[in-house]
Amino acid sequence: MKMPTALAVMLAVASTGIFFAFILTAKELLWGKTGKSHVTSIVEASRLMVDNAFYSTMKRNLKRREVASPAELLSFSKLPEPTSRAMSRAAEILETSIQTMKNKQSRHPTDVLSEELLNLIANLSGCLPHMLPPKCPDTCLANKYRHITGACNNRDHPRWGASNTALARWLPPVYEDGFSQPRGWNPTFLYNGFPLPPVREVTRHIIQVSNEAVTEDDQYSDFLTAWGQYIDHDIALTPQSTSTTAFSGGADCLLTCENQNPCFPIQLPANSWPTAGAACLPFYRSSAACGTGDQGALLGNLSAANSRQQMNSLTSFLDASTVYGSSAAAEKLLRNWTSAAGQLRVNARHRDAGRALLPFGPPRAPAACAPPPAPSAPPPGAPRAPCFLAGDGRASEVPALAAVHTLWLREHNRLAAALKALNAHWSADNVYQEARKLVGALHQIITMRDYVPRILGPEAFGQYVGPYEGYDSTVNPTVSNVFSTAAFRFGHATVHPLVRRLDADFQDHAGLPRLQLHDGFFSPWRLIQEGGVDPVVRGLLARPAKLQVQEQLMNEDLTERLFVLSSSGTLDLASLNLQRGRDHGLPGYNEWREFCGLPRLDTPADLSRAIANRSVVNKIMDLYKHPDNIDVWLGGLVENLLPRARTGPLFACLIGKQMKALRDGDRFWWENSLVFTEAQRRELKKHSLSRVICDNTGLTRVPVDAFHTAEFPQDFESCDNIPSMDLEVWRETFQQDDKCGFPEEVDNGDFVHCDEAGQRVLVYSCHHGYELQGQEQVTCTQDGWDFQPPVCKDVNECADPTHPPCHPSATCKNTKGSFQCVCTDPYVLAEDGRTCVDSGRLPRASWVSIVLGAILVGGLASLTWMVICRWTHSDTKATLPITGRDVSATAQSGCKKCLERRLTPPRAAARKAEQVGSQEPACGSQVLLCE
Repeated sequence: MKMPTALAVMLAVASTGIFFAFILTAKELLWGKTGKSHVTSIVEASRLMVDNAFYSTMKRNLKRREVASPAELLSFSKLPEPTSRAMSRAAEILETSIQTMKNKQSRHPTDVLSEELLNLIANLSGCLPHMLPPKCPDTCLANKYRHITGACNNRDHPRWGASNTALARWLPPVYEDGFSQPRGWNPTFLYNGFPLPPVREVTRHIIQVSNEAVTEDDQYSDFLTAWGQYIDHDIALTPQSTSTTAFSGGADCLLTCENQNPCFPIQLPANSWPTAGAACLPFYRSSAACGTGDQGALLGNLSAANSRQQMNSLTSFLDASTVYGSSAAAEKLLRNWTSAAGQLRVNARHRDAGRALLPFGPPRAPAACAPPPAPSAPPPGAPRAPCFLAGDGRASEVPALAAVHTLWLREHNRLAAALKALNAHWSADNVYQEARKLVGALHQIITMRDYVPRILGPEAFGQYVGPYEGYDSTVNPTVSNVFSTAAFRFGHATVHPLVRRLDADFQDHAGLPRLQLHDGFFSPWRLIQEGGVDPVVRGLLARPAKLQVQEQLMNEDLTERLFVLSSSGTLDLASLNLQRGRDHGLPGYNEWREFCGLPRLDTPADLSRAIANRSVVNKIMDLYKHPDNIDVWLGGLVENLLPRARTGPLFACLIGKQMKALRDGDRFWWENSLVFTEAQRRELKKHSLSRVICDNTGLTRVPVDAFHTAEFPQDFESCDNIPSMDLEVWRETFQQDDKCGFPEEVDNGDFVHCDEAGQRVLVYSCHHGYELQGQEQVTCTQDGWDFQPPVCKDVNECADPTHPPCHPSATCKNTKGSFQCVCTDPYVLAEDGRTCVDSGRLPRASWVSIVLGAILVGGLASLTWMVICRWTHSDTKATLPITGRDVSATAQSGCKKCLERRLTPPRAAARKAEQVGSQEPACGSQVLLCE
């Protein structure tokens, strides 16, 4: 097997190169030489480390085709789309390079790198293109529709709120090395004289509660919890590292219990986990972000280099990116490009009582969901099933989330069809953008009008959010790290351990019993084969949420059986939340209270004023030893709830500040007078989540308020009485005239109407994978259109040196409107569709060589045997005692038998014949006679 040997040699050489590169670089730095060549060698060494780890991850994933483990499901749910993945890789190279140089520089503080060299690092790592501000379009559409990536919402700060930018920092991070290492990374590191408690111990002693012991909410339905999770997935996704293998040493994060970036495993105290022999739970650090600061400024001087920041791969805005995605590539997969009505793709294989279901992911997407149950027990290594495809990759996590995603897919297609019927002259893109604009506005209305006030309570809502006073270009809407990583995760304490599916009378469904929550994880087949969306929606409307109680914070399906699809391990959501906060370097509980203007809690007595349950206070102090050590997520979670609220004072402050920023800093907020007409805003106010349910399910009666607990039938209203908006105010009068006429269609592109200074304007755009050649915007003048329509030309993605679409291990092949990454046998494409990994088998050419060689060897052996056989028996021909026809016939008959017995040595056969008096000649004679 020469191939594995050759690969091993190559790996050894590469590892040696890395080692010597670092040694040589360190030597040069000690001598005070920091030229470009030395920086280049560091970056290249860092690139090798990151790529080797990434390659190992892809290779391991290739071999795992059975039902996914909980850790793999967590990775899948946080899998970034290709643009985010490329940025994450570049950021890890940049961070590894700077960390190396910072370590060397700390020994020699007089060695300070110039800004030029730091910019060189950013460029060599691949980060620089992602750190530069985007080019904002200058067309009339720039003020009409938001960009799919969220960029250019703020014209002065085009990266604010855009996807694939760093989460905002409201307080500086706290890292143990001052730069990157998480809180709790070094076991000997002390906080106020004490080490931080293991997160699993915090879960066991303070957070978890048995499923049977939960208290149900007497005010709010399970839809309140489902909407919170859905909206969280609209505004934030912090992807994990693209590698699940340690950069240094190559250890698999699933198998190691050591802290080796990006592995930051959750340590398990003895006898604390049901899995025998388990010492830790796997945990991967969040992806770093390219560049830091609000506008992605360049790094500047190394002595003032910013700390590690985490990336948000989604747009920060409440813009229904759960429906449409946050990148052009995601939008391409989600749209139905053959629809003249600008609709979204639906499932081509399954329907739900005639209604649409979410489509499945593309063939190359990793199949990570649970397959439908087989008639008998599934065999070991059963294949995974495809997950639903939506604007956010977590749509299949639980049935409630999949149901809400499905409602909005249907709502977009319903609105698009109605708008097209009103405005037959609209192009497909025009219809799509208008329907998208409407759906985004409804997300904003339901969230800010109906959801947030119930979470914060009326007093905190008035204090931190208040009434809308218009767009403020000085407000940064970017989602903050503490909001995404801690505050908005309060909802995990309101998740009910049961999935309740109800019949048409809103009673427990006879054919669909209640599910334990873990039985619904990543199981889209339950919506397809077990009654569809309606039973789940009925359960969300008519059954209460779990109440957040200080001694009943999180049900055991989340702390003991998270993402369990098989018997291969489990995860703990509470421990993941705590570990994620430490990974991100979030300051402690008291620092955030100070940030919000709340008094510090310095003693157990102080804590008791904020946390009524004295037993919980004692447990916290036993574990953390000092109030300043308390993790912010835990501290905010256990505070006494505010009146008529579902959060305490700290989380009300953090969530309120974030929601106000998302509203006031969004140029496309629905209440902005430039976004909709006054008549359109009046109609939008009539709409509600209950109306969306009426229009997109088989339910005929719903509560007027979908978030309030309701008893059937007395609290339910006929859908005929639920207000809806009148789309007639979206009718656009199209004046057909002789000067310009109807615009021409463009192959592989489309156009959208808009008005500018009272003139008819068309803005052309090309489908993903094509670029515009010609005038983007044309205007109707007295002499007709001022320019000819442009054309859409195929983009050669393979020729892009700054954003290569394929990993260096693959060859890029351009195709019409896209590209293809091609691998050389025996390498095959990994799940990302861009990286080549070893399939573990011999190349096809090797198999052909082996077969041809076998044929050649077999032929030579046969020829050799025949020659030997002829030579051996040639001396028997003259002594054959056979004469006459009868004997000749007998000899031929004997020849046939002999051939059937294969040839035997001639003399031995002759002696045997003489002894038994056989009339058959010897086999040696038969060979000659048979010729």
